[in-house]
Amino acid sequence: MAQFHIVAGASDVPSHPVVRKITPADLKEALAKGFDDFWAMPSHLVFIGLIYPVIGACLAALTFSNNALPLLYPLVSGFALVGPFAAIGLYEISRRRELGLSSSWRDAFDVLKSPSIPSIAALGVLLLVIFLMWLTSARTLYQSIFGYEVPASYSQFVNQVLATTDGMRLVIIGNILGFCFAVAVLSISVISFPLLLDRDVGAAVAVYTSVKAVVMNPLTMALWGLIVAAALLVGSLPLFVGLAIVMPVLGHATWHLYRRVVEPPQTDEAHPAPMA
Repeated sequence: MAQFHIVAGASDVPSHPVVRKITPADLKEALAKGFDDFWAMPSHLVFIGLIYPVIGACLAALTFSNNALPLLYPLVSGFALVGPFAAIGLYEISRRRELGLSSSWRDAFDVLKSPSIPSIAALGVLLLVIFLMWLTSARTLYQSIFGYEVPASYSQFVNQVLATTDGMRLVIIGNILGFCFAVAVLSISVISFPLLLDRDVGAAVAVYTSVKAVVMNPLTMALWGLIVAAALLVGSLPLFVGLAIVMPVLGHATWHLYRRVVEPPQTDEAHPAPMA
């Protein structure tokens, strides 16, 4: 029964939230509110946001120390695939601030008290599996083009990728492959994690609602994906330091995007507000 709860939620009959049509103006509003959440408590959110540049730098260091240079770009770019799960504490802070409750960085860990935490964890595992599939696909693609020999240095690797015909083929095919993974993750996660924080509908309904939101708003959601990708790219350039600001803003904006896309729950569907 516990496994069924994770998939189907607390209700005997799955409750499917109502999904709205949205426009680019809604994205602008979500980003503005996300920045407002960040600006209201920047010290707390930078603290949480530092998790991203630190982990990103560790991933990069890992590729150098193990002479796994071909995985450097897939690791850095693919880290965004697990971002929706990693930002769950930021969604919680926005939720609490919306309710007028205390919203310090410590309150982000109140997400662990959520009735939906098993479903949230299950979706997190799914994103991790997709991340590992992306890394495996990227390595397989590299080996199919360049073989199993690893470049001896970073400069040799850069020259191999950017100055050869095979390298251009790797870049083009690799980015197309990465785009497919990114679309899949966007579709199943853009709404699902905030929805599970808001009400205990189960992983299946959360994913279904997220996919439905993308299908109903393909152009607007595509624009949202481009905004996220561009922001992560800009934040990653100065040795990942910019992610300490970009990730919190995007995390909070995602919560407000969820509020624009999904109709508010009925009183008995919403999670009870935790004690302040």
